[in-house]
Amino acid sequence: MLLVLITAGNVCLRRMMKITKTKNDYGFPLSMKILLLVAVVMINATIALAQKRSPLDNEKSKPFVMGVVDEIQSRELGEKRILNIYLPQGYNKNDTTKYAVIYLLDGSADEDFIHVSGIVQFYSFPWINRLPKSIVVGIATVDRKRDFTFPTSIQKDRKRYPTTGHSEKFIGFIEKELQPYIEKRYKTTRSKTIIGQSLGGLLATEILFKRPELFNTYIIVSPSLWWDNGSLLNTSSELLKSAQQRTHIYIGVGKEGLTPTEIPRVMEVDANLLAEKIEVLKNPDIKVVFDYLPKEDHATISHQAILNAFNMLYP
Repeated sequence: MLLVLITAGNVCLRRMMKITKTKNDYGFPLSMKILLLVAVVMINATIALAQKRSPLDNEKSKPFVMGVVDEIQSRELGEKRILNIYLPQGYNKNDTTKYAVIYLLDGSADEDFIHVSGIVQFYSFPWINRLPKSIVVGIATVDRKRDFTFPTSIQKDRKRYPTTGHSEKFIGFIEKELQPYIEKRYKTTRSKTIIGQSLGGLLATEILFKRPELFNTYIIVSPSLWWDNGSLLNTSSELLKSAQQRTHIYIGVGKEGLTPTEIPRVMEVDANLLAEKIEVLKNPDIKVVFDYLPKEDHATISHQAILNAFNMLYP
């Protein structure tokens, strides 16, 4: 079609070159006006044709799919929750192969789901083989402050963030609804990892102290332990001390500085205190790794820290 338009345009141009160069009322050759008009028509036709032949409209094009979108109705939370799920290469619901599961907080498509699934896929390639093939369950965010924080005694924070303080319900959702749903619907092993950054790291730490058996591996990145003036660091860790399952814990923090609290706290110090609190338990079934990333800050740390966690926990 484009060739036809160009050929026709060339024929018109050759013919118009023979037109007597009479001048119009403005002193321009008439042939010049005609040439300009034809040129405009050809350009518009070419653009229109190019738009029609856009790759997006090509019948051979198709969506690139890297996972499935699932949905679960939660009684604990009183709402539906979206789950973005990455299934490893070769996953087949009809065979006997089962896979470890990585539960990702902040797992919306525009949050951490895509880049974390990419790391998992890359590290589980057969020629790399640094990570077992795993299912990634990205829990899409609704209200982070509501779901990831426990009640605070800081009055100003309660006023500033009025929806906060319902992590107990979210932990109940994970334990009573989400994990059973995934284990029933997908082919899973008993290996369960949770990844949380910032407030998500706060929630992962709370689960570690209060319900440590829910996960085998905890990847805690830049945890917001400043919440409620660091009260979680004073929480009893007797359950963790007596835990008998093999548990791996990664704690990563960047160069992040002071926290947004009335009483100044330093993120790096709090993260280090968390690691020390776990280490002093001297539980042989618990391995904890502390990782300081001075080239990263609170906004940039997530990807590199998760990459480091896989390297350190699965050497």
